[in-house]
Amino acid sequence: MELNLFIRSIFIDNMVFAFFFGMCSYIAVSKSVKTALGLGAAVTFVQVMTVPLNYLIYTYLLKPGALAWCGYENVDLSFLTFIVFIATIAAFVQLVEMIVEKFSPTLYSQLGIFLPLIAVNCAIMGGSLFMQQKVDAAEMTTVWQSIIYGLGSGLGWWLAIVMMAAIREKTNYSHIPAALKGPGIAFIITGLMGIAFMIFSGIQL
Repeated sequence: MELNLFIRSIFIDNMVFAFFFGMCSYIAVSKSVKTALGLGAAVTFVQVMTVPLNYLIYTYLLKPGALAWCGYENVDLSFLTFIVFIATIAAFVQLVEMIVEKFSPTLYSQLGIFLPLIAVNCAIMGGSLFMQQKVDAAEMTTVWQSIIYGLGSGLGWWLAIVMMAAIREKTNYSHIPAALKGPGIAFIITGLMGIAFMIFSGIQL
């Protein structure tokens, strides 16, 4: 179960190539492998921390009947899901930003505005919302599974941006029509990579 969830979150349900989430920072920061590695690591860390935390919050506080443990089984706080998930993500992004600024000022300056923008990166929010769907469908029943899913979805986004950065570094030496330089060729490459990643949908574990 856990292995299946992990493989699917990286290759089959890849945040970029399956759902095209987090495209703003994916396109903007994928000009250099070094920068892409740094942002990918930050996104993965935030996913690993926020998906399990949001799983616990949703399971024991927000979903219908979650408060049965304290005698309020008829209370439904699921309408607070979005704002609570966003607050959790924003808090951890602030933590990541302070850590990166402290220990790697060069990477901090290279990432610029895109580091704090992880808070509104839809790939991060998508991880928590897909987790919520899996909990409601009884496909995710333990916090360990939420950790596996958070790690897999983060690594999937990291893999996508590093692959794109490596290709874009090579395109600097290629003859690309002027009209397609920059984001144009990046979107074309992303589309082709998304098609390539469709081969993983046939994996059966």
